[in-house]
Amino acid sequence: MKIKQIFYLLIVVLLLFLVACSKDSGKKVTTPEKEKTDNFNETGMPIVKEPITLKMFAGMGQNQLKNWNDILVWNTYEEMTNIKVEWDQVEAEALEEKRNLALVGGKIPDAFYAADMPPLDIFKYGKQGMFLELNDLLDKYAPNLTKLMEENPDIRKAVTFPDGKIYSLPVIHDPDFTSVRTHPLMWYNSELLDKYGMDVPASTDEFYDFLKKVQEEDPDIVPYGSYNGTLMVNYLRGAFGVGTTGRSYIDKDPETGDIRFYPITENYKQLLQFINKLWTEKLIEQNIYTIDWAQFLNNGMDDQYASMIFYAPEELFSKEIGEKYVGGVALKGPNGEKKWSNVAHPVGNIGKFVITSENPDPAATIRWVDYFYSDEGSRLNYMGVEGETYEVTEDGKFKYLEKITNSSEGLTKEQEIVKYLGWVGINPPGILMQDYFDGSEGSDQAIEAAKKVEPDLLDEVWPQFTYTDEESKKLTALSNDIEKYVDEMQDKFIVGEESFDNWDQFVKNIEKMKLDEYMEIQKQAFERYKAN
Repeated sequence: MKIKQIFYLLIVVLLLFLVACSKDSGKKVTTPEKEKTDNFNETGMPIVKEPITLKMFAGMGQNQLKNWNDILVWNTYEEMTNIKVEWDQVEAEALEEKRNLALVGGKIPDAFYAADMPPLDIFKYGKQGMFLELNDLLDKYAPNLTKLMEENPDIRKAVTFPDGKIYSLPVIHDPDFTSVRTHPLMWYNSELLDKYGMDVPASTDEFYDFLKKVQEEDPDIVPYGSYNGTLMVNYLRGAFGVGTTGRSYIDKDPETGDIRFYPITENYKQLLQFINKLWTEKLIEQNIYTIDWAQFLNNGMDDQYASMIFYAPEELFSKEIGEKYVGGVALKGPNGEKKWSNVAHPVGNIGKFVITSENPDPAATIRWVDYFYSDEGSRLNYMGVEGETYEVTEDGKFKYLEKITNSSEGLTKEQEIVKYLGWVGINPPGILMQDYFDGSEGSDQAIEAAKKVEPDLLDEVWPQFTYTDEESKKLTALSNDIEKYVDEMQDKFIVGEESFDNWDQFVKNIEKMKLDEYMEIQKQAFERYKAN
């Protein structure tokens, strides 16, 4: 009898042990504890002692090489780190579909690189354990990104989700690289300014006077043109006291300090009325809402624009035409406001790098990507290898070699760059620094123009906020109605398809779309952002 009791007792203990193990195993599935292996070096290069291979799903830019293992930057970095990457490269038009298939199909990579993972998916799969929580990994093995976060706490705030965790890494634009954060800029044809005896416009009234002068004196020239009608709205927001945090739709009420939906304010109405005046008097290119990029470039190279919002003209038009243009300044508006509101937060897309639960060596992977948040990593990412893709000039500047800037095959600079580097068209994870960017925003003309707007940059710039699952679902539905309606009506007010006599009805329609719920979600997200 005693033997049977002992036997039954052992069975019970064994079952309890198995249940406990099962529960513990379940926890490990949802929140992996894998970190590093004995093959791992915590500092220095190589990152691992013996070579390893990581599988990465990667978003591609247009015209990039189909096999990144054939280009200099990745071959060089493999030699430095002992980490070989097997790239699953996906072109932009198929990125969303294939990214979703990878997430729901059960076959996920070790990491997603430049795949522009949406915040909702990041949070969803992060909480499920498919995407690793990175907080501890960053603290232990990512000194470069950690340093940037310490120097600029807004970076950590921007990538932290409502549960206090970081599941993905962003592209960061160096806060001191004003040119890349403010482009496209306003440009004026200096020859016409000299001809009319006018200075660069400093107010909305002076801007109007310049456009009117062009129309009267040089009717064959377009007073203002661009490739996107909304750029004018973004440029002028600061002159009318709206959009003062760099975000579309929401900003801070200057009187109360509360978050507000500025498209229903009187100031926003005045902004649209001013642009409508320019449109009605044909001071704005009349096909600005339909013109394509190629046609705009052709018009610019034919010297057809007196003013425009664009990237550095010397880089994208011919040298002869481009050097005529000088950068504009923030305009003083009718109510005395003067801010350059078209400025981006240093943190761009936060879904540029994600480590998954399939990853065999998260510590090595976090070190692999952290390098690109350093000075040396930014240089490798955007300039390549000294002597092979770039040189250092006598004045200490980093410039691509002539084989890239003056192609023997008649190719453009970007077409030559993609033979050696992988950054074109993808905004890769890492930091973009002024010294190592030889694109249009890094040109001497662009940098000089950006300096002119620095005195009037916004005091506070908000990133995109992160939301809970419930907030995201509600906000997606509300945004589809409210923001789409605002965009459509903005264009209609500007081109005169909608009368400003109907403004009050416009505001009422927005409020009926549950604007109060929309704003409550934004307020909650903003409060969390400040508290992160």
